[in-house]
Amino acid sequence: MDLVAGSGTLLLAATPLGDARDASARLVDALGSADVVAAEDTRRVRSLATALGVTPGGKVVSYYEAVEAARTPVLLDELRAGRRVLLVTDAGMPSVSDPGYRLVSACVEEGLAVTCLPGPSAVTTALAVSGLPSDRFCFEGFPPRKQGERRRWFARLQAEQRTCVFFEAPHRLADALADAVEVLGGQRRAAVCRELTKTYEEIRRGSLAELAQWAADGVRGEITVVLDGAAPAEASDPAELVSQVEERAAGGIRLKDAVAEVAEMAGVRKKELYDAVLAARR
Repeated sequence: MDLVAGSGTLLLAATPLGDARDASARLVDALGSADVVAAEDTRRVRSLATALGVTPGGKVVSYYEAVEAARTPVLLDELRAGRRVLLVTDAGMPSVSDPGYRLVSACVEEGLAVTCLPGPSAVTTALAVSGLPSDRFCFEGFPPRKQGERRRWFARLQAEQRTCVFFEAPHRLADALADAVEVLGGQRRAAVCRELTKTYEEIRRGSLAELAQWAADGVRGEITVVLDGAAPAEASDPAELVSQVEERAAGGIRLKDAVAEVAEMAGVRKKELYDAVLAARR
C-alpha cells in the first residue's frame, strides 16, 4: 500500500532498560522535536527526558494497556494531520510485550508511515549474556498465570530446539521455574537475567532445577529468562513409525501428509518412511 500523502510519521523508539546513558542520540532528538510523545508512563518518560537533558517539545500523553484501544484513534488523527508521534514504553522496544502493536497495525492498514529508532531490548540483551546458543532463538512473551495453562505452555516447548526467551513477573518466577522442572526436566539449562543494565544486575546460569531452588526464596526486579533448546531427537527406524502414520491416516489425514508429519517429528527422511508404510501394507 502506498503511503498517504501529507501524513505524519509514527516513531517507535527503544528506551534504556535501566541506564539512561544507553539512550540513542536519535531518541534524544525525537523527544525534543516530536509533536506528540505517547508514553506507557508519562512520569517515567519525563524523568528520562530530564536525565537526558532534553525537554519534550510536544504534548505528552499516556499510552498503556488499559487505554490503548481508546487512545489509538486519537493518535491516528494526529498522524493523519501530518504530525510526528513518538511512541515509547517504560523500557525496551514498543510492541515487544508492551503497548504498540495495535497502533502500528492500524498505521500499516491505513498507509501511514511507521519507522523505528532502534536501541535496547531485554530480549536480545538477555540472550547475549546467557551463555546459551544464540544463532536461532524464539521469544514467547509471558507464560500464562494459571498453573495448568502454564504447564501446557511449557509442554509446547518440549521439542523446541531453538533457545527460548521469555519474561516473567518476579512474584511468579519461582512457580514458573518449578513448573518448567516438572514439564521439561530439571537438567535443561537456563539463565535468569534480573535487573539488566541496572545497579543490581544479576545473571544466574544453571540447570532449571538449580534455578528453581534459587528462586524459591523470592526474587525481585525485572526478569528475563533464557531457556536452552531441546536436544535434537535421535533418528528412529522408519519401520517403527509405521503405526503412527497409519493412526493418522485412519483419522482422515492424507497418507502423504501423515508421513510428512511423523517424519518431521522423528527426524527421518519422508521417502524412507513412505516406503516403509507401503512395504507394511503389502
